[in-house]
Amino acid sequence: MNRMTDPKYLLEDQYRDPSNLQDRAQLHARFSVNPRGWLPWVFDRFAFGKAARLLDLGCGPGDLWRVNRPRIPSGWEITLVDLSPGMLDAAATRLGRARFSYRVADAQDLPFEDDWFDGVIANHMLYHVPDRERALIELRRVLRADGRLYAATNGLTDGIGLGAWVRQALHQEDQRQEETTIDRFSLETGRAQLKRVFASVATHRYEDALEITEVEPLIAYVRSTGGTLAHPGKLDELRDAAALEIERHGCLFLAKNAGMFEASGCAKQ
Repeated sequence: MNRMTDPKYLLEDQYRDPSNLQDRAQLHARFSVNPRGWLPWVFDRFAFGKAARLLDLGCGPGDLWRVNRPRIPSGWEITLVDLSPGMLDAAATRLGRARFSYRVADAQDLPFEDDWFDGVIANHMLYHVPDRERALIELRRVLRADGRLYAATNGLTDGIGLGAWVRQALHQEDQRQEETTIDRFSLETGRAQLKRVFASVATHRYEDALEITEVEPLIAYVRSTGGTLAHPGKLDELRDAAALEIERHGCLFLAKNAGMFEASGCAKQ
């Protein structure tokens, strides 16, 4: 099993607490060029009524709701779910319990009744699930007949993205580290998987790029991914390459390709 789909690794190492996730989020928050930030854009896509029962699956530290809190209708009941108790503790600290409830659970075996939620949000997490078809069936089960799933992920970039730049800087252009993680449920591969379970699937794309003007936030991002790239020698190589690019061009420009699937209805069997 790839480590990024290994629940033990994800729970005990990568997502034990919000630190790794925050290092990655900070790079995007500081250097993305789209003035409409990612989390407000995600919230903009939601088509729920003034009263709705929602499930945020793989919620992390609750940033989606923290950033958009003034926009949340008073009639929404939001359940935050994550495999990591540390993530849920961080979310509860940030959000409190007056409007939110929290539950440790696995996407492949959700502890909720059939037809319970008006909406499920699963952002940048489905590629971590070992049995994704089972998880998608679970999401459809807990959704009401007219409920909607919003699932964000990344896709292939038209230009040099972060992963490609790292491989290029380390002279590893022929190695694609993402093939067994994001590619498992990407903007290119996710639609077909969703169509096996949901009747209707729409794709919303978020136009953006990175213009990185400082080296250390980039190094913190790469370090947070763990594995061989976090070796000090590798990080020093990346530090030198990024510094040179910023000195020459004023910034390190990296392409991004992110978006969200909106799925509803039940596919015919």
